[in-house]
Amino acid sequence: MAQGLPGRRRFPAFRRLATLLGVAIVGIALLVAIFAPYLTPHDPFAQDLNLRLIPPVWMEGSQPTHLLGTDQIGRDYLSRLIYGTRISMLIGVLTVVTSGLIGITLGIVGGFYGGRTDDFVMFLITCRLSIPLILVALTVVALVGSSLAVVILTLGLLLWDRFAVVARTTTMQVRNLDYIAAAQAAGASRMHILVREVLPNIANHLVVVATLEMALAILLEAALSFLGLGVPPPLPSWGLMIAEAKEYMFFSPWVIMTPGIVLFVLVLGINLLGDGLRDMLGADLER
Repeated sequence: MAQGLPGRRRFPAFRRLATLLGVAIVGIALLVAIFAPYLTPHDPFAQDLNLRLIPPVWMEGSQPTHLLGTDQIGRDYLSRLIYGTRISMLIGVLTVVTSGLIGITLGIVGGFYGGRTDDFVMFLITCRLSIPLILVALTVVALVGSSLAVVILTLGLLLWDRFAVVARTTTMQVRNLDYIAAAQAAGASRMHILVREVLPNIANHLVVVATLEMALAILLEAALSFLGLGVPPPLPSWGLMIAEAKEYMFFSPWVIMTPGIVLFVLVLGINLLGDGLRDMLGADLER
């Protein structure tokens, strides 16, 4: 028993460090997305075939005016990565908002009312879990057309199931507690109870789900863009940048490695933030 105590002390410190790293990554990404027009050294859409495939500054043949080099049609890579951050964060946030509204509403209603209402909500969740996510997203985007709004709406309508499951489970845990009974005895309407009593007390669980869904939405958008059915060109999506660079990966590997590394770092930061929030909120609940 005594030998295990030092490990328990070190583990929370490591988790705190990982959480701080996640906060830093997500915070920097948000700042870059907000101030993208002021941070880009060049127009991310400007093309110059005379400057195509210039390597980044740490490689031979680079130019100081293009720190991360240029792509296959001479567009500045750093500028496109910065604007790609804005697109990824926009898709992640708006997808979470859309899917959260759907899933949280269904979960709270099913968990609070129970009975046939809960059976219907569970039927919808089961149907959603039976749908192949990527195939449906590809089909919808291919039929409707590729655009930023279509990608956000499609992902939002497909990623609500985790919100619904967590909201339903936590609502069932709190619906019989004393403060709910007190609100009912005071004559509060059911809408008031759901919005003012139930939702604030399950929000800590939903925040963690939101971070996980945000990371998933960013990855799915990158996958759709890589397949040519996501954000349409010339918008600088990281997935689209990887797709456009795959023909040059053996001769100019930085054009595919750079957006891939940036995508990995952002998703890692969001997941670290979500793990940290889960630990902190879990500790608060235990108290």
